[in-house]
Amino acid sequence: MSATTVPASPEAIERAAQLLRAGELVAFPTETVYGLGANAMSERSVAAIFSAKGRPRFNPLIVHVPGLAAAEALAEFDARARRIAAQFWPGPLTLVLRRRSDSGLSLLASAGLDTVAIRAPAHPVAQALLRVSERPVAAPSANRSGRVSPTEAAHVAEELGEQVALILDGGPTPVGLESTVLDLSDETPALLRPGAVTLEHLTELLGLIAAPASGRPKAPGMLASHYAPALPVRLAATQARPGEALWLSCSGDLAEAAANLFAMLRRLDRPSFTGIAVMPIPEHGLGRAINDRLRHAAAPREVGEICFPAPSTPTK
Repeated sequence: MSATTVPASPEAIERAAQLLRAGELVAFPTETVYGLGANAMSERSVAAIFSAKGRPRFNPLIVHVPGLAAAEALAEFDARARRIAAQFWPGPLTLVLRRRSDSGLSLLASAGLDTVAIRAPAHPVAQALLRVSERPVAAPSANRSGRVSPTEAAHVAEELGEQVALILDGGPTPVGLESTVLDLSDETPALLRPGAVTLEHLTELLGLIAAPASGRPKAPGMLASHYAPALPVRLAATQARPGEALWLSCSGDLAEAAANLFAMLRRLDRPSFTGIAVMPIPEHGLGRAINDRLRHAAAPREVGEICFPAPSTPTK
């Protein structure tokens, strides 16, 4: 049986909060993508996320809180972390920090690491749900593990409907890419995943920012294959052959391209096509985050002569 999808009214948010407190899974919108939420203080509830998604248990989850005060009860904040949180929270930025020993968080949410990935989302529905539920919510993207992230409630119902007690419909997500992940658990900051809070933004405040170190992932989105449609993806399609371009933004607007990315991958991921080809995206600012998702989506595929029939009108 599929989950009930309801508009995110105050009454529906109250119902969703009750379900979270009871240990159920609830899908809800953030400004980035739709999240699959569970009580982050409950090992059983967090385990249900991994089961529903088919997610490897070594891949940590992001814990969502309303703001800095709630986050400081769960993680160790230094001056850098407070400065960054003050600048970008609520917003599409996740901080990886040392987990407080008295946090009460599920260890499974951190995949057994001594760190926790934590953020305060800006979406009003997410904020309302966190405040009404009165507990931190572990919430990866609400899709099957490794698949294309959901930016609409219908995407969640399509993939995980039978696994979710309730889906709060807050409309399309405005950013459309998962949050930036910044690791501040060591002396040198490291960018684990690019996003709408760009490397340029962070460098202005922190100076040198390192690339991720090898080893176990400290945050989501670090596995080689991720965000992948069923069809193979071909990158850097520089010549406009018939059907070889995925038009993310006809105007070249990177924000528009980011917001459209996952929805367009889903739209083109159907049996009438043989593959998805993507034109080059500039490797700066938000383009860095778009390219990161596309490289992960293309990772398991053979790069070759893959194309799909052209749509009758350009996809914006």
